[in-house]
Amino acid sequence: MSGERELHPESEAGHPREAPLRKIVHVDMDAFYASVEQRDDPTLRGKPVVVAWRGNRSVVCAASYEARRFGVRSAMPAITAERLCPEAIFLPPDFTRYKAVSRAVREIFQRHTDLIEPLSLDEAYLDVTVNKNGLPTATKVASAIRQQIREELSLTASAGVAPNKFLAKIASDWRKPNGLFVIQPGDLDTFLPPLPVGRIPGVGKVTETRLNQVGIQTVGDLRNFELATLEAQFGRYGLRLHELARGIDHNPVVPDRPTKSISAEDTFQRDIPLSETEELIRRLAEKVWTASRRESRMARTVVLKLKTSEFNILTRSHTPLVPPASCEELTTIALSLRERIDLAATQRFRLVGVGLSNFREQESPPPPLFEEAVESDLECEA
Repeated sequence: MSGERELHPESEAGHPREAPLRKIVHVDMDAFYASVEQRDDPTLRGKPVVVAWRGNRSVVCAASYEARRFGVRSAMPAITAERLCPEAIFLPPDFTRYKAVSRAVREIFQRHTDLIEPLSLDEAYLDVTVNKNGLPTATKVASAIRQQIREELSLTASAGVAPNKFLAKIASDWRKPNGLFVIQPGDLDTFLPPLPVGRIPGVGKVTETRLNQVGIQTVGDLRNFELATLEAQFGRYGLRLHELARGIDHNPVVPDRPTKSISAEDTFQRDIPLSETEELIRRLAEKVWTASRRESRMARTVVLKLKTSEFNILTRSHTPLVPPASCEELTTIALSLRERIDLAATQRFRLVGVGLSNFREQESPPPPLFEEAVESDLECEA
């Protein structure tokens, strides 16, 4: 950032406190899956492309900007996308190809910094406070990265440059697609207040509605609320909102963040009873087990997730004394967790998922023999 200077957030007492000067870039690939499809098949360029399996239960993985003009969005039911854009070209996702392109993007990032925190296949935070090529500003680093992605991969990326991750995330979305936006520390008092609170990363529809109900429509409104009032309304998240409204985010870029969980889920073509879920649970367990073999740590907890036909989510988990050592053991535990679903036999389900969590280093000593297995049940969520 040209003229980059340190941001001094206020302490709880209202006095400035020292904060590390960081130069953060958030890079977000533009309509990534759809753009890869259009790049690899020139006949798709300029046409509305929707990456999704066809079917009543399928959801949109990605939509090209041509499809987005019709209102098509990621995570939208595929049948809704088809209704909004009848001319859309539906393509099944090819995650093997997308992962390969994502690795190529990561290699470009690594030319500039080793401090890379991927969020998904198509976006990442980069700490370029010190960059490998000696470029004078974070803006020049971001420009160089975008140019290399364009020239070498024939894809476009948007980037945001700011003194912290929170602001960089907002900035990368500001001039999409194929844009670059910079937020300087001195811009905070003019840039942030007019923003709708829904623009704050992490504030979803539910939280936005709750904020609106107490009179908070914009970030400026949020700034005017006392910290104690926000904590009374939102608990610990109230402090986070208080800081974000002032552009404060101390979270560093964490490269190679340890895996917290691995999971896979699928939606049935029709709602089915619990007794008919075994085949899919076995397939999902195999997929999760294969993915877990790439981890150096062992997962101790097995999780089973079910979504009812009424869209209620049920989760059951079990932590055995000894972590599952094979796909067969994982499958057996996942299937046994069905027995803890205490619902009528007539209940139908639309989705099932299998997961592994609670990853620990393999060299850690096993728990004492007398330790009881830990189990937890999460209540149904609407």
